Amino acid sequence: MTKDVIALTPTMPDVRTLLAGLYAGGPDLRVRTAADGAVVQLCAPDGSTLVSIEAPILIHTPGEATRLLGTATTTPDIPVWWTEARATTAIPEAGQLAGSFAGRLATVLNGTTWPPEAATTDVITLTTDSTATPANAHPAIDVLTNRTAVVLQDRPVIPMTSWLSDALRTAITSDRALHIVTPNTARLTLPTRNALGGHPHRWVVQDPQNGYYDGLSGAVLRWHNGTFALARTTSGTTPVAQAFTNTTDTGDRQLILALRTRHPADEQLILGRALETTWHHLTGTPPAGWSTAEPVNLPWSTRQLTDLARQRAPQPTSLIAIGHPDRPALATIRIARTPAGVEEDITLTLGYSEHEPPPLETISHLAEALATANHGLTSMLTSLRHGPRDLTIPPHITTPPNPVALTLGSDTVHDIGTHHAQHPPLNLAPVQLGPAARPALHYALGKGTNDQTWTTLKRLTQYLRTGP
Repeated sequence: MTKDVIALTPTMPDVRTLLAGLYAGGPDLRVRTAADGAVVQLCAPDGSTLVSIEAPILIHTPGEATRLLGTATTTPDIPVWWTEARATTAIPEAGQLAGSFAGRLATVLNGTTWPPEAATTDVITLTTDSTATPANAHPAIDVLTNRTAVVLQDRPVIPMTSWLSDALRTAITSDRALHIVTPNTARLTLPTRNALGGHPHRWVVQDPQNGYYDGLSGAVLRWHNGTFALARTTSGTTPVAQAFTNTTDTGDRQLILALRTRHPADEQLILGRALETTWHHLTGTPPAGWSTAEPVNLPWSTRQLTDLARQRAPQPTSLIAIGHPDRPALATIRIARTPAGVEEDITLTLGYSEHEPPPLETISHLAEALATANHGLTSMLTSLRHGPRDLTIPPHITTPPNPVALTLGSDTVHDIGTHHAQHPPLNLAPVQLGPAARPALHYALGKGTNDQTWTTLKRLTQYLRTGP
């Protein structure tokens, strides 16, 4: 498996400390930079890359290292510097080099490492012939074929790091699939799950019984013609791995809110306020941090995320927001400039244990706040599902969410036709929000415990699409 080693330090690694870490391989190894200086590579004498080291990230978000690395990892108090080293899997000594690099940083700067057992301060001697090692263009990609870019990961949680995001972008631009291969103990974060987006990209789980299976669908896989493909029985069907169906209901639930907003494109626009209002209503606090990748490292700031989206326009911007550790909450945000204005597509997920009832009674008040306080709400779908409180995705079957409520903003209601939207041919009486002349509407669908609410939602949306 890939050897990812992370140094967590209370102070930023300076040039002298980085050099001490880079000398883990002795004076014969070479050092070069990549990605416009954002990545430092430790190379064999022939130029083969052994270890790639990303620029240190300053994390201000409380609990972020624990969320991604597990509770067994001791981390310095925030702010903490996260320096990640990734070793090639083609050369056995590379993993030891990554561990020695991280261990030296942690020793000098009084920090810690993940995994702790990987850290040393030894000088690692290169004994493997690196000239026979195939070179890949991307430090995160372990196997590259003409069809697939394969990334091997051996972490408890697989985050959508800048490494992984760039590997996905590289795969897509070269017309390849990205396949992330993990042990069956690994879990995905929501941003990683969303980024994979289905076929041809896959989460490939190693299974002692079936060999490999798709961690999101359960389909048994096999390596064939340079890619992980569906295994076929003699009848032509694809079996589902038994490990995928072995689940235990812990009683944990996830509340999911899918919001869409639209704003006029002007210089005074501040994005992220609808998400901030939603977070306040459901948790009592604003988001703790935001970033373009995991780990989420920046303190929450609507002004800064707006500035970033404006700099990237007209290209869309994808962001992640995270909550405080006492209430697991994570949002993915996509900001896009369209002919209608600036649109935010937001999915906020919050985790609750068996003994923590989700605040369903708050949803109607939230809907009113979003619809009447100039947040540009076009729609919000609220749903509830069984799923881990920590919001990770295990390689097991999960039940789909059940709808709780649908909220339509005033512009959406106006476009549909107010009278038409207020009188669906169902046992639904939408609540009017805002002024009667141009109202928003809130449809309560259920408590998230009845699968039949999907039928109700489908009939409602079909009716709304027909117009007046």
